[in-house]
Amino acid sequence: MENINETSTDFFLLGLFPPSRIGLFFFILIVLIFLMALFGNLSMIILIFLDTHLHTPMYFLLSQLSLVDLNFISNIVPKMASDYLFENETISFIGCGVQSFFFVALAGAEGLILASMAYDRYVAICFPLHYPTRMSKKVCVLLITGSWIMGSINSCAHTAYVLNIPYCRSRTINHFFCDLATMLTLACMDTWVYEYTVFLSITLFLVFPFICISCSYGRVLLAICRMQSTEGRKKAYLTCSTHIAVVSFYYAPFVYTYLRPRSFRSPTEDKILAVFYTILTPMLNPIIYSLRNKEVMGALRRVIQRFCSVKI
Repeated sequence: MENINETSTDFFLLGLFPPSRIGLFFFILIVLIFLMALFGNLSMIILIFLDTHLHTPMYFLLSQLSLVDLNFISNIVPKMASDYLFENETISFIGCGVQSFFFVALAGAEGLILASMAYDRYVAICFPLHYPTRMSKKVCVLLITGSWIMGSINSCAHTAYVLNIPYCRSRTINHFFCDLATMLTLACMDTWVYEYTVFLSITLFLVFPFICISCSYGRVLLAICRMQSTEGRKKAYLTCSTHIAVVSFYYAPFVYTYLRPRSFRSPTEDKILAVFYTILTPMLNPIIYSLRNKEVMGALRRVIQRFCSVKI
């Protein structure tokens, strides 16, 4: 492989699955998770589109989160699965750049969308009378558009830099996708300046939104405790606890991976942590938001009844 690496511009992904029965087991498990994520997120998007009761800012943001998750897992798993099935570890230079671009763009967009969802719940619970103006359709569209645009601009800058640095070592990436941080270890130049920009991006797109989310939910929990209605308190607590679970599951492994110094990181640990935010989170989000949400389950029943009545 070393001889090939010296003359080829392709990269080589070592993948996630070991060549054994355990590897086959995990491969089947990941494929099942992928199919669940595909079905769950597509169902959530279609359901929110079809049911007028869900045409609110909160569910519009949720549909965007499902769209991000759908693209997130589709950007990683199909390539990883095909590499394992056909024993083809190569990925072209352009293919690696495209995968890296979508990974960074979608990761940034998801972080900002989760922050927008926290702001939506903060306004709805703490300032219910101002909710129609503070979370109007225009504001909601601006939040969504801003999340996608900022994530894409950030991704363009990082991807362009990493694809233009010289690689004079082996082109073997010890990961299951083209992770920019892992690719830096293959560079034959000092990248400490760029690593500071990665730190800055993680702070802006993950740490700062996470702090804002924590502060907003802190205020929300205080407001919930002061509520007179037991039913209203229960509904608000259920909604917020769902959001907090999703946020924690996404942010924690992401921040822990990319804010650690390179000397403290290991390829095996990075792969395991990456499974959480690239594969498990896209699968769990629609499950958490649907099974624990009476409005979503009610909408699902209405849509099913509507289709059944049309067929009859």
